[in-house]
Amino acid sequence: MVRGLGPGGLLVVDAVAAVVVVVWTVLRAPAVDVPAVVVAAALGIPVAARRLRPTAVLTTVLLVGAVAIVVGIGNESVLAAVALALYPVVSSSPRSGVVGAVAALACVVAAGTAVAAVPGLPLVPAPAGTESFATSPVPTLLFSAVVLIGSWAVAAAVRTRRRHLAELAESRTARAVAEERLRIARDIHDVVGHNLSLIAMKAAVANHVADTRPDEREAALRGIEQVSRSALADVRTVLRGLRDPAATPASTAGLDRLVADARSAGVHVTAEHADLTGTPAAVRISAYRIVQEALTNVRRHCHPPRCHLVTTVEPGRLVVSVVDEGTTATTPDPAGHGLFGLRERVALHGGALHAGPAPGGGFEVRATLPFHHDD
Repeated sequence: MVRGLGPGGLLVVDAVAAVVVVVWTVLRAPAVDVPAVVVAAALGIPVAARRLRPTAVLTTVLLVGAVAIVVGIGNESVLAAVALALYPVVSSSPRSGVVGAVAALACVVAAGTAVAAVPGLPLVPAPAGTESFATSPVPTLLFSAVVLIGSWAVAAAVRTRRRHLAELAESRTARAVAEERLRIARDIHDVVGHNLSLIAMKAAVANHVADTRPDEREAALRGIEQVSRSALADVRTVLRGLRDPAATPASTAGLDRLVADARSAGVHVTAEHADLTGTPAAVRISAYRIVQEALTNVRRHCHPPRCHLVTTVEPGRLVVSVVDEGTTATTPDPAGHGLFGLRERVALHGGALHAGPAPGGGFEVRATLPFHHDD
């Protein structure tokens, strides 16, 4: 299909091509008479339907073209009509294209050979000084072969390009689906893992002090309720993000809530927040999830659970750093789902992630998220 033309436009192009073949055949005929007009119409009109009925049109054009060559009405116009009729047949499939091209060559060569070999043909002698199968059989046959093979080659190249474009589109679709699955998996892990960890810890506290310290039990149960509501809100945010990718968690307010949840779970957090309103939404989402996962790791692995959170906005990048200040009893597994998901998030922005021992002791998660503003 010609780029920029729909089915209606292509039919118009084919109709114009049919008219050109008819006029060309009439003008190139030895005499403009009824036989010339009839042959021209029979040769050119089917071209207008070449995309609708490719095989039928090619068969018709080949039969009429062979008759026209034998009669002596039009040689170049016959080749043009056959090449036009051959193109959609080759475009449809490799097998039909080869069969069509062989049939076209055989028909034209047979008619041309008959004209060159049989006395009295063509029925209408060609005007003096013109090349035809009768006057210059070998050059005319070679020219005919070049035209028809050229039509086949162009159509085959277009068919191959269409197939490659279709495969590329399918590959891109599959990649987009896979990336979306990974994004959903990361979001579910971040939301469910973080909040269920809080709920499990608070439930353990409530169970431990149920009989001896009812006040702490009530506080733990209230914490469970609060975290459950927060988890529900996070799940709704993820689902809203699936429907509307532009939906983002609040920038600084979202980080404040993560810090508050961590503190309620017994983590001592000191935080220094930069104003994130000037950063792109995608960068804010990644920063939110990175802080969420880092605080979860501090609560699970650091004893005592103490950390320092810093977000810094620098020219063209956002830097997020969470450094624990305790003794890391169990180093987070670098191959675990959490850190693996963080690396994927950072990689989407072309950034860098360091997750390992901090220079001053403890464990550090430091992410650099580059960004640029669209003018």
